[in-house]
Amino acid sequence: MRVDEVHAACSFCLIIVAMTFPSKENLPANGVIRRNCGPFSSSQARGKIDAPDITRKTVAGVVSPHSGKARETNILNPGWPMNLLRLSSHLAPVLAGLVLTLATSSVQAQHGAILVGAGATNRSMGGASTAAPLGPAGALFWNPATLSGLERSELEIGAELLFPDTSVRSSVAANALGLGLPPIGLTGSTVSDSGAYALPTLALAYRPEGSNLTCGLGIFAVAGFGTDYPGSTSNPLLTPRPPAGLGIGPVFSDYQVLQIQPALSYQVTERLSIGAGPTANLATLRVDPFLGAAPDDANGNGVFTYPQANHNETTWGGGFSVGAFYQGDGWAVGVSYKSEQWFDTFRFNSADELGRPRKLTFGLDLPSIVSLGLAYTGLERWVLAADVRYIDYESANGFGNHGFNPDGSVKGLGFRSILAGSLGAQFQLSDAISLRAGYILNENPVREDLSFLGTVAPVLIQHTLTLGASWRVTPDFTLSAAYLHAFENSISGPLLVPAGPLAGTSIQNTASADAFVIGASVKFGCVRRCVPVCEGE
Repeated sequence: MRVDEVHAACSFCLIIVAMTFPSKENLPANGVIRRNCGPFSSSQARGKIDAPDITRKTVAGVVSPHSGKARETNILNPGWPMNLLRLSSHLAPVLAGLVLTLATSSVQAQHGAILVGAGATNRSMGGASTAAPLGPAGALFWNPATLSGLERSELEIGAELLFPDTSVRSSVAANALGLGLPPIGLTGSTVSDSGAYALPTLALAYRPEGSNLTCGLGIFAVAGFGTDYPGSTSNPLLTPRPPAGLGIGPVFSDYQVLQIQPALSYQVTERLSIGAGPTANLATLRVDPFLGAAPDDANGNGVFTYPQANHNETTWGGGFSVGAFYQGDGWAVGVSYKSEQWFDTFRFNSADELGRPRKLTFGLDLPSIVSLGLAYTGLERWVLAADVRYIDYESANGFGNHGFNPDGSVKGLGFRSILAGSLGAQFQLSDAISLRAGYILNENPVREDLSFLGTVAPVLIQHTLTLGASWRVTPDFTLSAAYLHAFENSISGPLLVPAGPLAGTSIQNTASADAFVIGASVKFGCVRRCVPVCEGE
């Protein structure tokens, strides 16, 4: 994603803040802002200040048919007792199917490729914000109607560093590819050199004094994955491409989606609000090797290889988001629909085996999402929230497609649609400190019979724990932080070729992750009009 595009979007949001930030003359003369009495108000805080819104490492073993024990072996040793070229011609089309698997090897606290939330406050609540508006980032991310539930206009910024830990182990049994191919079992494991991923958040909610309309603008990461597996001389999958080796060599991928979400929320009645807005997306996709294109044999050596897809420009996409939010006495319910995000075709400048220019294309859209949320504030100092989502991967181009095309290219990842849930709790420790915790659970979108296409992160993670806290430095300025831990999960399955699963082969992927989020928010303007008004105030 180009820096100038992100800079322009951020500058636009800051200009809005500069134009709308109130002067001293607009504040109450006594400096005290009246507390509203909605479901997200603390009875203890009424009449006071607002409570915070709510080595690469490679291990190899070769199984000896005599001892049954594993010994470390370099399978590229010149004395290897087989014809590598002959083996390569058998193994190349088989191992090719693994490239797309590795191309999606990143792990994050997310529902498949979809991030669970944005900003320190929302992330520490496990992303549960469809009915619990604790900040503009969470409101814009999951339900634009909840912008009306925020007490004041607010600007929120944040940054997240995600540290994935993924590895892949591959094995090929003796004679799996034919008599003597290979003569003994091969196995090896490699850790990805992915490093850290940076996820930005910028969100603004503005409500003119006395108006039923709230405007919002959010800029945040909404989806992504990536991996960086180095080449190996011992892991069968990552050995050099034929004829020099048995595998596909180093594997790299990077998929990032940044979303710009303007939205409007209208307070229809004292308790009901509705919201909607368009979404604009900027996405980058880089994969090497790339199974989304047909392999070629331009050099005429009899071995077909897949091209790289690293050279491309940012691709734009769009969609929309709608929602409704109803506030009762001590409880609230919200529902939202985020449409499929339709993207322009990804186009790559690539080359064949002889270096001649080659144009590649691939379609990849984000799935639609339906969310239902409940929130309860009947316990003093507590906010409890729960969200349930349905993510329709099967209908999304590139994610739902599966199988091979006649030219040998892969149609898509073959994900199935899933249910996902988020739980969050906030406790108001004092007027200045609030503590939060959350839990994220989701089904695995990878089909069992297509596990070779998605047996690595991000789809591996099914359980994530989140923690966070906020410190109100002044009545208008708050600092927040969050920590997320995605628990380790593993999945394995055989290699799948157009003719079906290949017996004697196995790919096992293991993934976990940790993330740290920091954020700050500034509130401005008067308290929103709240009905009913607390008696006696």
